[in-house]
Amino acid sequence: MNDNGLHALSAVELARSYADGKLSPVDVARAVVAHVERWEPHLHATWDFDAEEAMSMARASEARWRAGTALGPLDGVPVTLKENIATRGRAMPLGTAASLRVPAAADAPPAARLREAGAVFVARTTMPDYGMLSSGLSTFHALTRNPWDVTRNPGGSSAGAAAAAAAGYGPLHLGTDIGGSIRLPAAWCGVVGFKPSAGRIPIFPPYTGRVAGPMTRQVADIALVMPVLSQPDVRDATRLPPQAIAWHDLGDDTDPQHLLRGMKFGLLLDAGWGLAPDAEIVAAVQAAAQVFEAAGAVVEALPGFTTREMADGINLFWRMRSWLDISALPAERRARVLPYIRDWVAAAAGFTAAQVFHGQAQMAALRDAAVAATVPFDFVLSPVAPVSAFAAEHASPTNDPLRAMEHIAYTLPANMSGQPAITVPCSQSAVGLTTGLPIGLHITGRLHDDLGVLRVARAFERLRGALRPWPQPPA
Repeated sequence: MNDNGLHALSAVELARSYADGKLSPVDVARAVVAHVERWEPHLHATWDFDAEEAMSMARASEARWRAGTALGPLDGVPVTLKENIATRGRAMPLGTAASLRVPAAADAPPAARLREAGAVFVARTTMPDYGMLSSGLSTFHALTRNPWDVTRNPGGSSAGAAAAAAAGYGPLHLGTDIGGSIRLPAAWCGVVGFKPSAGRIPIFPPYTGRVAGPMTRQVADIALVMPVLSQPDVRDATRLPPQAIAWHDLGDDTDPQHLLRGMKFGLLLDAGWGLAPDAEIVAAVQAAAQVFEAAGAVVEALPGFTTREMADGINLFWRMRSWLDISALPAERRARVLPYIRDWVAAAAGFTAAQVFHGQAQMAALRDAAVAATVPFDFVLSPVAPVSAFAAEHASPTNDPLRAMEHIAYTLPANMSGQPAITVPCSQSAVGLTTGLPIGLHITGRLHDDLGVLRVARAFERLRGALRPWPQPPA
């Protein structure tokens, strides 16, 4: 899944080529900018795309490489950042026409670390209103679309990041995830999306289940960026302490079976609630599990461990939180919020304190259930989403605000438990109207075993073999 264009080179390839003088960050940035300009009229994946900012940062990087003062392997590597990750001097519309769009006073921790590392900021990427949808639908942005099929949704809330990664807007894209917002769009757009352990990448403001994480075309690029993103930042009171992790050690590419031999995997096909997974998605995940078994791993069925009570409680709590935020807006701004979201939160006006308390308690209930269920295994395999990419104009797979969370049953547990999880492309749909759309494999690890998750994902990537060529912009 590669081509000869500079925009399509991996971060690993760029770092190597900059170090040996074979490529210039300026040439790469110019190629990425031109590629974005070809794709954007069709995808609408970016907010605040600033070609001059990108070229200025690339010129500064080029000067550092020539002087022998490069800031590290990410110096000159193009990145995009989801718009809710603050970058100084840039507004954060949060995907909604109800926002005031005040320029940020400072970089959020992930943006600060990337800037310090010399990365080239290509653009901020789109999200739906307040990040509360698994969709590219927004009242502020033009509709963000899936590059594999522009009639389809990229998912969300890291909608633009996933579309940008699949379309080749450079190699590194940063998203955020509170219930699946990195992994769901990554799966629907056929890229790798990593949700690290809670606290591994400092984020501000922190919130239960919320993490930032990278989205790329290959696992090795995630390993390259994690040493930078995981550096400490005092603004995040929930951050993990600094830890010496050999992020570069993804195992032996020539013998990925050696890593997997003897490992024990749980196979979760029925999440316990939510939409039933499509048959072809179940088949794709079962085929991936067979790849692990053929490499010498043990795979055992894992029954669903989450319940409808957990899901409904968390949904109720989130609705109350969002209702408080939205109802506090002046009437004219409140009216600009996406109607789907207004309908989703409306019932919260009548929730009792007891209901809200019970709903919040379900976060801990799900956390404990996820940790207990996964203890017997080294890793857990599952679908990422129960369905393939849905209609571009829909707010969610059900397009029903009263069934807004039915597609996150596989991804939500790792947010509540804080466990690291990744999605890796494993196949593509082959039937019906969704022929050729990507299908992702979800891999969850034990708490804080981020490197283990990356190593297993890399091994699968090698054993799976090549997939289709990446989508190209329409002629």
